[in-house]
Amino acid sequence: MAPQRRAGPKAAESGGGSAGTWADRGERRRLSSVRKSRAHQESRRKWLKVAFLVSSAVLVSLLSWSYLVSEDGVAEVLAHYSESLQDRFIEVPCSEDYDSHKRFEGCTPRKCGRGITDAVITREEAERIRRIAERGLSLGGSDGGSSRTFPVLQDFLKININGPASILDLHSGALSVGKHFVNLYRYFGDKIQEVFTEEDFQLYRDVRRRIQQTIAQAFGISSSSMYLTKPTFFSRINSTEAKTTHDEYWHPHIDKVTYGSFDYTSLLYLSDYTEDFGGGRFVFMDVGANRTVEPRAGILVSLFLRIQTNTAATLKSDSGRVSFFTSGSENLHRVEKVRWGTRYAITISFTCNPDHGIEDPVLT
Repeated sequence: MAPQRRAGPKAAESGGGSAGTWADRGERRRLSSVRKSRAHQESRRKWLKVAFLVSSAVLVSLLSWSYLVSEDGVAEVLAHYSESLQDRFIEVPCSEDYDSHKRFEGCTPRKCGRGITDAVITREEAERIRRIAERGLSLGGSDGGSSRTFPVLQDFLKININGPASILDLHSGALSVGKHFVNLYRYFGDKIQEVFTEEDFQLYRDVRRRIQQTIAQAFGISSSSMYLTKPTFFSRINSTEAKTTHDEYWHPHIDKVTYGSFDYTSLLYLSDYTEDFGGGRFVFMDVGANRTVEPRAGILVSLFLRIQTNTAATLKSDSGRVSFFTSGSENLHRVEKVRWGTRYAITISFTCNPDHGIEDPVLT
């Protein structure tokens, strides 16, 4: 009987061992499953990281390629300097940039794109406006990298005034002098009337009005719903080496991001590509292609006439060039580095928000 009594516990012990074995196996399977799941998640994270790095590298490569392509001049030209354009408009899908700002029906872009026209101002008017820019900008420093300066400002500010890009804003009076801005109206006082005339300012206002009407017509909105906004300014760019990051004008940017008030941007060119400067083209940076606008203020066209007597005549075309576009990221853009000469232009910007509107400049 004793062996039988001892057999009972052995049988129970044996049964408990079997149950323990199955429990251990289940636990091992669970742990193995957890380890496999973790390994899978870790592997997935690694692949996602690799995929992100690869896609980032590809994007950087594409942008770099796009940048270099534009610099080398291998790009689609929307407007050659040698052609005279009545109107050219390219519609592009609108970005979502406008959704983060208050919308104004009948003005905020729903139709987006870019346009070029040589039918807004005459060559004579472009030359007159350029002279306004030259006179104003000469107060702040050198022209085209020469040593000609305005000595009073140079002595007063004690700064370098020979950077590649200079700015003049007739609305606020802001004039760039080296790394700083001064208010030319406040600084010069009544003497500013020796620099500008009321006729200068009237021409400026008239050209602004014509550009505004051209933009409104192209985008199917009322010009009365648009307001001039800041900054609106003259720019002068030459081939002088950049001395600070603020001098590096050639980086890609989006106007609506840089200046939240912008809805429509326009540029009036006041000098001629290949005649007054090299490089300096305006570049729209689209996916897969860069599209350039070659500035002109009204180029020289040589006509060789063979009418009875062999005479030659040189005629000036009678128009300057304006480019305009919606200001969102659908029109990412940049300006090429100016390689030689001096490039003059004026940026005139418009907003749909009356709270961000500014008045035309007035000579007081």
